[in-house]
Amino acid sequence: MSWPGQAASPATTRILVVEDEHDIAGLIKHALEREPDTRVEMVNSGDAALKAVAEQVPDLVVLDLNLPVLSGFEVCRLLRARPATKHVPIIMLTARTSEVDRVSGLDLGADDYVTKPFSLRELAARVRAVLRRPREATTRPAAGATYRGTHLTADFDAVAVHVGGEPIKLTRREFELLRCLVENRGRVLSRDRLLERVWGYDRLIETRSVDVHIGRLRAKLGIAGEQIETVVGLGYKFVE
Repeated sequence: MSWPGQAASPATTRILVVEDEHDIAGLIKHALEREPDTRVEMVNSGDAALKAVAEQVPDLVVLDLNLPVLSGFEVCRLLRARPATKHVPIIMLTARTSEVDRVSGLDLGADDYVTKPFSLRELAARVRAVLRRPREATTRPAAGATYRGTHLTADFDAVAVHVGGEPIKLTRREFELLRCLVENRGRVLSRDRLLERVWGYDRLIETRSVDVHIGRLRAKLGIAGEQIETVVGLGYKFVE
């Protein structure tokens, strides 16, 4: 990737902004580059995004959905399908506000979904939160990396979940939500706490998002989904 300026140091955080509105892309670049050792590259189409990522994999992608040539959904799908980029954090940025679009983006593997108009400060906070997650994961205690129950088996190191011996495909967010609940089994976790632990920040998105993801996780887990209990007025709890 042709990053502007001098060669970056190993500690530099590289962010690719894929946005076809130049003024908006420039504002995002200015906001994100306020962070120390952060450099932003801008491209304005889906095919240009794939070319830029192929040249040099960024640390995070801010991805608009309504793009020329290839849509943001298609770019996300292709990035998640390639071994070199399947774990690159992606924040979708779009004027589409329907729950269907949000769910579609998250199911494709996006880490977050920001709708226009948006606050630059909030976007920067979400970027920081997403970039923190890999570092937080490396400091997670090794104990309890595998859970084995009557119906559910989850190997959190191998990123593998089975119910009744059958593999279950979860989105990244659903997997992290399950991990958080299992690691705190027997404890009631509030929606705000789950937002902080799984999404990486507190109260920047509606707590309704937690309920939606819990519902989808329960549905995918089938009978094992009954282990995720709703504690009315408080939150959720994973039980044996």
